[in-house]
Amino acid sequence: MTRHILALDQGTTSTRAIVFDRDGAAVASARRDLTQYYPADGWVEHDAGEIRDHAIAVCREALAGAGLSAADVAAIGITNQRETAVLWDRATGEPVHRAIVWQDRRTAPMCRDLRAAGHEALIRRKTGLLLDPYFSATKVAWMLETAPDLRARAEVGDLCFGTVDSWLLWSLTGGAVHATDATNAGRTLLFDIRTQRWDGDLLALFDIPRALLPEVMDNAADFGVTRPDLLGGAIPITGMAGDQHAAVVGQGCFAPGMIKSTYGTGAFALITMGDTFVESRNRLLTTLAYRLDGRPTYAMEGAIFVAGAAVQWLRDGLGIIDTAADSEALAASVPDTGGCYLVPAFTGLGAPYWDPDARGALLGLTRDTGRAHIARAALEAQGYQTRDLMEAMTADSGTAPVSLRVDGGLVANDWACQFLADVLDVTVERPAVIETTALGAAWLAGLRVGLYKSLDDLAGRWRPDRAFTPAMAATDRERLYAGWTAAVGRVITSGR
Repeated sequence: MTRHILALDQGTTSTRAIVFDRDGAAVASARRDLTQYYPADGWVEHDAGEIRDHAIAVCREALAGAGLSAADVAAIGITNQRETAVLWDRATGEPVHRAIVWQDRRTAPMCRDLRAAGHEALIRRKTGLLLDPYFSATKVAWMLETAPDLRARAEVGDLCFGTVDSWLLWSLTGGAVHATDATNAGRTLLFDIRTQRWDGDLLALFDIPRALLPEVMDNAADFGVTRPDLLGGAIPITGMAGDQHAAVVGQGCFAPGMIKSTYGTGAFALITMGDTFVESRNRLLTTLAYRLDGRPTYAMEGAIFVAGAAVQWLRDGLGIIDTAADSEALAASVPDTGGCYLVPAFTGLGAPYWDPDARGALLGLTRDTGRAHIARAALEAQGYQTRDLMEAMTADSGTAPVSLRVDGGLVANDWACQFLADVLDVTVERPAVIETTALGAAWLAGLRVGLYKSLDDLAGRWRPDRAFTPAMAATDRERLYAGWTAAVGRVITSGR
């Protein structure tokens, strides 16, 4: 049996393919940046056709870079930006609207109206989620109401809806399979994660036709095979999970109480809870960690909308760094921020505030504030936002975490990892493979085709790179966090 797995990692700002060997080593990779569209304040869109074309291109490039053919690949695993909504024509396979991205806030008024009408309790009970523009249902409802003829076409079955995983699966199989996995389905506001079914009450609430919906499958399953002409042969697609859920797998966080936090465009911390649905009392989300053999494992999640995107803003918006890596030396060049705080609410605030109308702010500026202070404030914000989530997780679980496994592009920054450890007062563990989202998708695919025996087998393959231990005085930690809390209070527009 071939020992290679191809992971397709379709993120918010780029599409990547990585070839892994059975031991989890990356053999080759390829990447393409994704165009961002901002048609109005708070609106974010992607071209689903570009996502499809880039996905095929990077898969080809990664295979070529590894010197492999389709016959050398045991399986493909797909992981994706979650909640982003795609509508396409069932006959032509072409998108009928730009994809509306998870960051998009255009449906905030719809969410407010539904909340005011008392519907959030039903949604929380069935989905574990909150009424927020972040999730897919209101995006689909908006497209059906505002684009000519889409509702009529949806009701007669001419259109398909899917999150990006579903769109990629349809595209790679040549339209043979319209399916999704349980973790992505669970982020739509339409899927009951207790019963593991699309929910009629929720479909009626958002007025979304059932004919639009994909089949929901486990995270390790037989999703179909690639159209032979795309990658030089038919390759089984046997793993699929939303990016944060794939990272849970890639970090080996299978035991209840284990926490991982991924720092990409946004940042997302998940604590594995086991096989019992537990509703958060502190405005976290209850979600699926993964589903295997029809059995769900649950997690609680805190979502931060802007993490690595803040560093991207330093580079592209302010021009104070040339590359993302420059932020580390710049932050370390000053002893502190001089009292400056960046609240990066560029697209609202996520957990635990859930304020879609909040906007970013730089606070505490003086004549002495320079580019290094602002860069440091942008990195410190990731620690403070993570502490917000850890405080809520501790309150929900009754147990303070002692360690945190981290991954994503930002954690290549040693300074940022050390600040995380300091402000959280926990050990921060960085894995040897920081591309754990792609690795998790590969592991799921390999699990299905027999390259791996079990979750215990996968957990035993996790390897640390470095552990960062707290070195900050408790008085300094609390003083800095109090300043952050006050800064957030200046930008919040709604109650917690």
